[in-house]
Amino acid sequence: MKVDWAPLRAELRHWHTAGLVLPFWWRDDDAVAPTAALERLIDVADAAGVPAHLAIVPREAREDMARHVAETPSLVPVVHGWAHQNHAPAMQKKAEFGLGRDMTSATRDLQAALKRMRDLFGAALAPMFVPPWNRIDPGLMPVLAKLEFDAVSTYLPRKRPEAAQGLVQINTHLDPIFWRGTRGLVASDELVSRTVALLQDRRQGRADNAEPFGYLTHHLVHDADIWEFSKQFLNEICQGPVTLYRHDQKEQT
Repeated sequence: MKVDWAPLRAELRHWHTAGLVLPFWWRDDDAVAPTAALERLIDVADAAGVPAHLAIVPREAREDMARHVAETPSLVPVVHGWAHQNHAPAMQKKAEFGLGRDMTSATRDLQAALKRMRDLFGAALAPMFVPPWNRIDPGLMPVLAKLEFDAVSTYLPRKRPEAAQGLVQINTHLDPIFWRGTRGLVASDELVSRTVALLQDRRQGRADNAEPFGYLTHHLVHDADIWEFSKQFLNEICQGPVTLYRHDQKEQT
């Protein structure tokens, strides 16, 4: 695949000139078990030197997944909902923890999710909550903090650093999949253009550059073009003035 990276390279040169640094991270959703696709994800992560925050569905997560993650330094397990089930009313966008869900039921599932993930992954678990479909009732943010989650991650630039006291918001910003169309790769020139626009907003002070810029993938549904774009994108972004964010270490490396 031939991708025109010139606009991104030019933007990253502006960052170098301005003495700015881009915090960057990678999140991959919907994992439950070791698969050939997961092995490919690990290969891409290792080649790029970028850890993948693996959003794992707690109810469906298998014991062999925990063992595999424990043996793979480039994977950071985080909590992806409870069962990845839609509880949204008819005619509303899908959500497991969205507006309108009973708070008692939602809280019970959040408790179960954290317990299951701690049982599986122990101290390796990064206590970040990733709501399925990137949608969550804002009223649940204090609940997450009370349950000892310390971060929540959805999609698009955050509006404030914390979603609730003690609960940092660390979103993702670029998704290469054309979900409402072919479910293949969004046109590569559009993805490059989106990235440049997001970075320009940060460089020019219109967006919060303290928030790590997040790349969002779903390894179980990638086709060859999505894999190749992701490989190239990670390599390109890491040529810039970048620090890699890894949530379990609470520091940039």
